[in-house]
Amino acid sequence: MSKPRISYRPLEQMDERMQEEMHRCAREGTPRPESSAVRAHVPHAFWAFADSWKALFHSGVCDHSIKELCRVYISRTVKCEFCGNQRSIKATTAGLQEQQYDELLNFESSDRYDDRQKAALAYAEAIAWGSQDQDALWGRLHAHFSEAELVELGCFIALTFGQQSWIRLLDIDHHQYLAGTDASLAPGFETAEDLAESKSRADYWAAKP
Repeated sequence: MSKPRISYRPLEQMDERMQEEMHRCAREGTPRPESSAVRAHVPHAFWAFADSWKALFHSGVCDHSIKELCRVYISRTVKCEFCGNQRSIKATTAGLQEQQYDELLNFESSDRYDDRQKAALAYAEAIAWGSQDQDALWGRLHAHFSEAELVELGCFIALTFGQQSWIRLLDIDHHQYLAGTDASLAPGFETAEDLAESKSRADYWAAKP
């Protein structure tokens, strides 16, 4: 098991409110407790992310499942394994299928996504890597989303792109902090043993070129 590049702040060093949020992370996930325990070294950073994540991801005007697809697209395109091996319980409850995560990096040619979902994923791709035809991109986005939705979705994608690009460098993993729950973990990652086995498989998503 990898050793985090920045330590996890011990739970007993946190105030009551922060401890409550840590237990919520363990119970509900997205985010899981490990990344939050790193941010907890700086309480204002901890709360800046937690509050923004709640407002932009779990709440807001744009449908949650769209944001979940964009979140995992970013995970896969930057190869943040910690984030890519999580799933939103809210999105799953709303009907998002596990198979819809499988072709995110080839979303344009896939038949698993509708036109609205593909437009959102093109937005995520452009924020992360740039777009050769911005007029076409914006025409596509305005055809499927209101301006309020585009602002919220853009802010959310930017937040998750920055966080996941950083988290990827931390060498953190699941089942290392407040272990014992499988909240929001992808199928095949529910326990430390399952996680190790899934990562060792030849078809593990992060092992692919």
